[in-house]
Amino acid sequence: MAEPCGAGDSIPLECPGLDTAAGEEFLQEVFQILLEEGVRKSTDVTQKVCDWKEPQELRDLLDLELRSDGEGRERLLQRCRDVLRFSVRTGHPRFFNQLFSGLDHHALAGRFLTETLNTSPYTYEVAPVLVLMEEQVLAKLRELVGWSSGDGIFAPGGSMSNMLAMNVARFRRFPESRSRGNWDLPRLGLFASQESHYSILKGAALLGIGTDNVHLVRTDERGKMIPEELEKEIQRVKAEGSEPLFVCATSGTTVLGAFDPLDAIADVCARHGLWLHVDAAWGGSALLSPRLRHLLAGIHRADSVTWNPHKLLMAGLQCSAFLLRDSSGLLQRCHGVGASYLFQRDKFYDVSLDTGDKSPQCGRRADGLKLWILWKAVGTRGLAQRVERAFGASRYLLEQVKRREGFQLVMEPEFINLCFWFIPPSLRGQENSPQFWEKLGKVAPAIKEKMIRRGSMMVGYQPQGSHVNFFRQIITNPAVTRQDLDFFLDEIQELGWDL
Repeated sequence: MAEPCGAGDSIPLECPGLDTAAGEEFLQEVFQILLEEGVRKSTDVTQKVCDWKEPQELRDLLDLELRSDGEGRERLLQRCRDVLRFSVRTGHPRFFNQLFSGLDHHALAGRFLTETLNTSPYTYEVAPVLVLMEEQVLAKLRELVGWSSGDGIFAPGGSMSNMLAMNVARFRRFPESRSRGNWDLPRLGLFASQESHYSILKGAALLGIGTDNVHLVRTDERGKMIPEELEKEIQRVKAEGSEPLFVCATSGTTVLGAFDPLDAIADVCARHGLWLHVDAAWGGSALLSPRLRHLLAGIHRADSVTWNPHKLLMAGLQCSAFLLRDSSGLLQRCHGVGASYLFQRDKFYDVSLDTGDKSPQCGRRADGLKLWILWKAVGTRGLAQRVERAFGASRYLLEQVKRREGFQLVMEPEFINLCFWFIPPSLRGQENSPQFWEKLGKVAPAIKEKMIRRGSMMVGYQPQGSHVNFFRQIITNPAVTRQDLDFFLDEIQELGWDL
């Protein structure tokens, strides 16, 4: 006769090792905390964007040490509340700090489903629903790019999507590089604009190509790659004995929101036989809008595209699609290893649905599910309206910036990125002073510190080229109203008035 659970000195295996009833009760209480503290308060404009604490104070408040014995339910619930209380509320209508913001309830439901399923969409047998969803979502994104066929995979962020493009481009030109590495290859040349994302440099380092072989092409005054300068750089690199391989054009640069002229760049790539990748992590969602998709004219000529729906579409971090025009299985040939414990060829179903070998990853989040749920909820028209609302909100703010004394545009925006300086009264009329720009460069950091300590809002700033620190305002959250935008300018004016 078996011993009762817990009896004896050995580890009992007759009963489950988890108290599922207590676990479900704990989850129900956590869900209430999530709903109240993580959803309602996070999106409530009367709440603070953040409750700022200095690092050591926060360490003490959180009691981060991990101990031998576990804690009781009430203590754990309080820890959940503390995590939410002391974190930045990125869903807040006055959080403008990143290219992502806001909280979509449907996408959040998709994220809950993803975490609950706790599976990896590498094979159909362990993730049948998720594999088919990913297939459908990627096909729809490719359709919007302008491709009737192709391939793709979800990657852990736009940086990794850009690096996948670099790796696939190298493999297509030099398939032996997969087995023999870079040793027998010529010195390769990669090209991107001066405003391109830093992941191109990181990718060159990671892939062993080398950052010295990334050639940054001059941009015009609006931050767009100049195709004629790209041609010159390619000719120069060839003359130096290197072999040009890859061009990354950008549709929506991180700071200025510039869109490179894709058709002209595609012409250059076609002349030289180069892989054209378009980093549309930020600007790709403009393809959904009939009014704005002209910004990406020519994107259908690209060999590959990066698109991050977790930004402008609010699908939630992270959701990045790497899209490929090739439909010959290039992605599989580049990355596939065919591990026999996962990708058996004699399975009883169509093994072409075992798509995980297309990715360098093994375990991979099912990032397509939240986008699929969001798309089902609002439709393509609803997503387009979201993009157009963000654009309209930025245009309202642009007009207000032009009207207000002390606010000066860095340049007219092409997209949603609104870049400007606030000039406090103490510096007005001193534009010709030798110290003016040096002093102005200290204004944005000082104002940001004040707003974060107050918890009123959050917005990014940075220097750019010859420009000293300026604010970059991004609106992606459809919960943002005219009152929030007026408050934004009022708050900057108040916080910077006495600087």
